Amino acid sequence: MAKYRILIVDDEPDNLALLYRTLRGEYEVVKANSPIEALKIIENESFELILSDHKMPEMDGVEFLKLTQLKLPNAVRLLVTAYSDAKILIDAINYAKIYRYIKKPFEPAELLYIVQASLEYYQLKIDNENLIDDFKDLFEGTIKSITEALDAKDSFTLGKSRKITFYALKLAQKLGLSKEDQGRIELAGLLHDIGMIGVPEDILNKTDSLTDEEYEEIKKHVVYGIKILEDIKQLNSVIEIIKYHHEFYDGCGYPFKIKGEEIPIGSRIISLTDAYVSLISNRKYREKVDGKKAIDIMREKRGTQFDPNLFDIFESIAPEIDNDMEKIEEYLSKKGEILPE
Repeated sequence: MAKYRILIVDDEPDNLALLYRTLRGEYEVVKANSPIEALKIIENESFELILSDHKMPEMDGVEFLKLTQLKLPNAVRLLVTAYSDAKILIDAINYAKIYRYIKKPFEPAELLYIVQASLEYYQLKIDNENLIDDFKDLFEGTIKSITEALDAKDSFTLGKSRKITFYALKLAQKLGLSKEDQGRIELAGLLHDIGMIGVPEDILNKTDSLTDEEYEEIKKHVVYGIKILEDIKQLNSVIEIIKYHHEFYDGCGYPFKIKGEEIPIGSRIISLTDAYVSLISNRKYREKVDGKKAIDIMREKRGTQFDPNLFDIFESIAPEIDNDMEKIEEYLSKKGEILPE
């Protein structure tokens, strides 16, 4: 196994030599006698740990270690200091993301122990990040399998869901929602109609008007979707959005009859963009309308089906999103890929 690489920085030659002698047996050590020299070194080299003296003439160790975050964000940073003021040290640690400080004077064995413990922390952090990446790949694979199952059942539904997701994310960004909320809305947009897998195909493919009984069957897709996804614990917050995406702002939606601000904002966004995309898309039983006509139709339900404030914001940005979507569809068409109408 390759040795961990350590960069040591000290303007005092004797101190630098002591650090080097103490660490060179266990690790691959590179010396620098100033912060400026050290910054030049990390332009081209990588290190798992950076150990710096505190008081140096060109730049103190705290400022230097803060600058190393730009090039080596994952490296563990240690500060060697004669300071005993705890508040100053804590502020320095928070400012420069220093893992630990080493109080002067120190014994070589103490230094070795602290460095070893710091590198064990580094390795644990890297292993955890790799594990998270593995789980993310597995999770994304699960989502892909689910959406492919939906595509096999009804290709229109998945194509529509992709468009809904695009419009929903644009609206979420306009509202200034956090990246985490945008991520939940993205997954909810892709999966909100997954329950259609449980609806009989003869109802999904019907070209004339649905009977009351058939419409009740369609409405069950919300509950079916919850059942399909409820065992994936990572989707709990996403399920909350999917659960309420057919609720109306006035409380007349389904299946839970909640209203107004009780409806999660993600659900209100999906409800709005779902209706819009349905109107501007061709269906088996009717032709699409343009964006302006779609907004005119939806305006009649502003404050009843749709959150009035969200509707007003969406109305203001819909033409711009339409234009972006046209460019995407044109690009996909040139590649031989088309989002279903």
